[in-house]
Amino acid sequence: MTRTRIKICGLTREQDIDVAVSAGVDAVGFVLYAPSPRAVTAKRAAELAKRLPAFVTPVLLFVNASNEEISHACAQMPGAWLQFHGDETPEACQHIADAQGRRWMRAARIPLETPAGQPPFDLLKYAHDYQNAHALLLDAHVEGYGGGGKTFNWSQLPQNVNAHLVLSGGLNAANVTEGLSALRGRGLSLAVDVSSGVESAKGIKDADKIHAFVNAVRLADAG
Repeated sequence: MTRTRIKICGLTREQDIDVAVSAGVDAVGFVLYAPSPRAVTAKRAAELAKRLPAFVTPVLLFVNASNEEISHACAQMPGAWLQFHGDETPEACQHIADAQGRRWMRAARIPLETPAGQPPFDLLKYAHDYQNAHALLLDAHVEGYGGGGKTFNWSQLPQNVNAHLVLSGGLNAANVTEGLSALRGRGLSLAVDVSSGVESAKGIKDADKIHAFVNAVRLADAG
């Protein structure tokens, strides 16, 4: 049986960390981007991460952050993955990750619709450009860098992507099975990342929605 890895992003409260862990998620994400309604400081993220048991991975999300900001956050949270969600180049991502000795993923912000006459998002080229990333997170291109609750057109993605893929963007318990079915086998592996789809308000997670999402993924794996 396939076991899809699950990440919940945008955590801001202790009780949400505890629910995510009890539901069996594999990773939790902290948004270190001040304009986001889900933003936390590096200090707050480190406090929340102390509640994580062994083998649940913290992930620090940055949007065009300075090297100093990233270094400051990494110093407070050993072992966290880095997630680059802005306009960071492959060289910048690799330089920062090497300097901090961290694994990293890169968000691919995929347009909701391809304008007439325009080629679709070239994920194969993106995967080549960011070939040193440990995973590519596939998110819908919305204002505010993620968390917009929008899905992109999963069918437009290529069949054979040389990368570990993390499906994100508008996922919830009702549609994650369809998303997994659409993308299973298109990359080296497939994980999922959810934020707004398990919330009662921005930055406030809902315990029932978290459990429903995890259960839906596990049912999809079993099927």
